Amino acid sequence: MPTETPSRPSPPPDPSRPSPPPAPARTGLRRLTRGAFADLTPLRHSPDYRRLWFGQTVSSIGQQMTTLAVGIQVYALTGSTFLTGLVGICSLVPLVVFGLYGGAIADRVDRRRLGLVGSGGLAAVSALLAAQALLDLRSITLLYAAVALQGGFFAVSSPARSSMIPRLVPREQLPAANALNTIGMNLGQTVGPLLGGVAVAAYGAQSAYLADTVAFAATLYAMWRLPAMRPQSTTGKRATVLDGLRFLRTQPNLRTSFAADLAAMIFGLPRALFPAIVLPFYGGDAGTVGLLAAAPAVGALAGGLFSGWIGRIHRHGVAVLTSVAAWGLAIAAFGLVRNLPLGLLLLAAAGCADTVSMIFRNTMMQVAAPDEMRGRLQGVFIVVVAGGPRLGDFESGTVSSLTTPTLSILTGGLACVAVVLYLALRRPAFRHYDARHPTP
Repeated sequence: MPTETPSRPSPPPDPSRPSPPPAPARTGLRRLTRGAFADLTPLRHSPDYRRLWFGQTVSSIGQQMTTLAVGIQVYALTGSTFLTGLVGICSLVPLVVFGLYGGAIADRVDRRRLGLVGSGGLAAVSALLAAQALLDLRSITLLYAAVALQGGFFAVSSPARSSMIPRLVPREQLPAANALNTIGMNLGQTVGPLLGGVAVAAYGAQSAYLADTVAFAATLYAMWRLPAMRPQSTTGKRATVLDGLRFLRTQPNLRTSFAADLAAMIFGLPRALFPAIVLPFYGGDAGTVGLLAAAPAVGALAGGLFSGWIGRIHRHGVAVLTSVAAWGLAIAAFGLVRNLPLGLLLLAAAGCADTVSMIFRNTMMQVAAPDEMRGRLQGVFIVVVAGGPRLGDFESGTVSSLTTPTLSILTGGLACVAVVLYLALRRPAFRHYDARHPTP
C-alpha cells in the first residue's frame, strides 16, 4: 500500500550501519595476503605448465631421496668424509661439460624431446642404483659411475626444461612462474631428504632408489603431453657453446650474480658432512641426516611461499649480496651449535636467504636472455647452481678430513661472507643495479 512506503527507513540517512567500516579492513587484508603469498596464476591458467610443475616437483622429491641415500651408502661403506665428498666431484665434471653443451643443444633441437631423453636416462640410472643396493654389490666405483651418469643426464635435460617455461606462460606471469618453480624445487628438497632418511633407516638404500625410479613417471607424462618446442631463432645461425659464453662476457652484472652464488655453494654448503656429524654433534642416525638435509629446503620453501614482497624490491644487486652474506653467516653459526633444533633453525634461515637470492638472480638472467640464447644461458646457470654444490661437497669433505667438521663448516661460512664483501667492493655497478633500469 502507498501509505506503508514512508514508514520504511531510508538507508542513506542512517549513520549507524556497521557494514561500511569493516569493508576496507577486509579489502586491506585480502590485498595484504595477496601481496604476501606466492602467485598461483600460472598453475591455474596453463595446464601444460601445471603438469610440468607437478611432474618436476615429484621427480625432485625422488632425486633428493637418491642423493641422500648415495651419501649415506658411501659413508657406510668407507667411513670417510673425503670419499663421501668425492661424490660431488663425480657429478661435477659431467654437469659442467654437458650443462654447457646441453644448453647449446636445447637451442637447436626440440626441447620437449630433449627433456624426455634426459628424464628417461635419469630414471634408468635410479633403477641401476636400486639394483646394486638390492644385490649388495658394495662397489664404490659403481656408485661414483652412477652419480656421474646422473649428472650428465640432468645437465642435458635441465636447460631444455627451464627454456620451456617462457613458452608455456605469458611474459607477465614469468616472475610468478619462477617463484613457483623455486617452491617446487624446495618441496623436493624438503620432502625428499625426510622421506629418504626414513626409508633408508627402515628399509635400506634400495627403497629410496626405487621410489626415485617410480617418481620419474610424473615428469615423463608431463613432457609427453607437451607440444613440440623448437627454439625460436632469429638469426639462423647455429647455436654453439662459445657464442653463449661470448654473450655472457657482455653481461657483467649477470656474471657477478653467478660468482656470488658460487661462493655460497662452494664455501657454505656442508651437506657432505651431515652423515659424519649427526652422531658426534647430536647423537642421531640416518633419520637425523634427513632432517639436516631437509632443513635448508624448509627455509627456502617458506621464502618462496611468502615471496610477495619481493616484487617491491628494485635494488636486485644489493638484495643478492645481502642474501648470500646472510646464508654464509647462518652456516658459520650452524658449525658452532650442538643443539639439534637450533641447528635446524639456522639451516632453515640459510635456505630462506638462498631462495631470495635465487629469485633475484633468475629475474636478472631473464632480462639478459633472448629465446635463441636462453638454452645456453640456462646451461651456464645449471653449471653454477647444480655444479657449485658438488664442488662444495668436495671442499667441505676435504677440509674436514684435514682439520675437523666444525672448522670446515665455520671457515666455509666465513669464506662465503668474505667473497660477498669482495664483490660488493669490486663491483659497484652490481650494487647499484636497479630493476627499473636494468643493465645486465
